[in-house]
Amino acid sequence: MNEIKLGRVARLSLSAAPSALVGFAVVWTLLAVVGIVLLKLPPGQAIAGGLLATLLHWVSEIVHQLGHAWAARRTGYPMIGLRFWGIFSTSLYPPDEPVLPAAVHIRRALGEPLSSLLLTLVAVIVIMALRSVGGVVWCGGL
Repeated sequence: MNEIKLGRVARLSLSAAPSALVGFAVVWTLLAVVGIVLLKLPPGQAIAGGLLATLLHWVSEIVHQLGHAWAARRTGYPMIGLRFWGIFSTSLYPPDEPVLPAAVHIRRALGEPLSSLLLTLVAVIVIMALRSVGGVVWCGGL
């Protein structure tokens, strides 16, 4: 499988399948079109806003996976990386990891909701603080 090495974060290797580049382009394009057609933003603002929103999506995917990684470390069976594909990401575990009880898988999975909740709260605070700016930052005044 072809993969693009992206580096490391929090002791996890980051990689992307070629489909992640396609997913990035599709999301950016769709968000730019929404900005132009539905939000009536000027094309430059819509393209910039689409890029910003797409980047925020990928940051949220990393935060999501870091929540899983945090929980996985606490179980004693840590993740080794994460891979982006399409518009999603997946947790990577050692190939030689033993068969684990269901309780361990559940504990690793439950680490994510807290990280997503915290990211959402931070985003809401930032958006509310910037609402007077208008334009792309405030979704065209919605």
